[in-house]
Amino acid sequence: MNRRAPKRQNNEKERKGGNANGPAATNHQKFVNFARWITMLRLETETGWWLVTHPDHARLAGAFAERWGNDLFLSPEPREQVLRGIARHDDGWAARDAVPQITRQGKPSAFSTELVGKYSGFEEIDLVDYLAVRERAVREIAAEDPYAALLISMHTYSLLNDRADRSTIAPAQLPLLDQFLEGQKTFQKSLRDQIASNPKLKPEHITEDAVMDHFRLLQANDYLSLLACVDFQKPATLLHPLPARGGKRIPIQARPIATRHFVLDPYPFAGASLSFPFPARHIKGRLFSSAKQFQEAFRAAPVGMLSVTVSAR
Repeated sequence: MNRRAPKRQNNEKERKGGNANGPAATNHQKFVNFARWITMLRLETETGWWLVTHPDHARLAGAFAERWGNDLFLSPEPREQVLRGIARHDDGWAARDAVPQITRQGKPSAFSTELVGKYSGFEEIDLVDYLAVRERAVREIAAEDPYAALLISMHTYSLLNDRADRSTIAPAQLPLLDQFLEGQKTFQKSLRDQIASNPKLKPEHITEDAVMDHFRLLQANDYLSLLACVDFQKPATLLHPLPARGGKRIPIQARPIATRHFVLDPYPFAGASLSFPFPARHIKGRLFSSAKQFQEAFRAAPVGMLSVTVSAR
């Protein structure tokens, strides 16, 4: 699961929509985010599954971002806008997550640790429906906060342009995907124009480099939250080099040492060890005969709390 840090010569490509991988992207890099097209995130237990919704997973990413920053790594600025973009980047999934589905095998249709490293799935996705979810996630926040919406749009663009396996999309639907991507780039330009005319934002916070750094921060915290929600038990890199003091950008390694406990190196938070709670539902049963049976079990399950710990050692 180790990832190579993106090279700086890809910056120009990154700026055109949020591409941050370059030609060195691995299949795992692509699939990790692509797999989240599936409803929710799941973690198998002895008696069933822990399930985490997309919005709750995104709120966990936002909680990480709130504590981000120390003597080495910069805290995000403009803080309010960046934190909003990170915490709400999956709001568009709320309606879908409320009606969860099952796989052909009868398991909850959700991203899980067992999917890491595999590379398939478009065949079973309703692309029109999926693109509508992604479009809604961006548009809903845009009316409230163009800066946050820009980061979410860049995240969406990167997801679909860099990590999606186009070979598993029906050829007749590829123009639909390409049209959506072009629409995101056009919308990003509009959002940038709104940001540039906002007198409340400092000039240094709206440069291309600043926006790109905040996009990378969204990606990193989103990824750390993903690892936590499925309790991934292999080392990983948080996708991109991240802004540090002195104009540096430094990659961060996440190494699991216990259940939902990750050592981060170098460590980006103030405080040597932090724990973050997040909501999840535990449903009993491994397999379900129908989506209706699964949905009833999901709705009946009380919302509990799990936690993830991050530490410097």
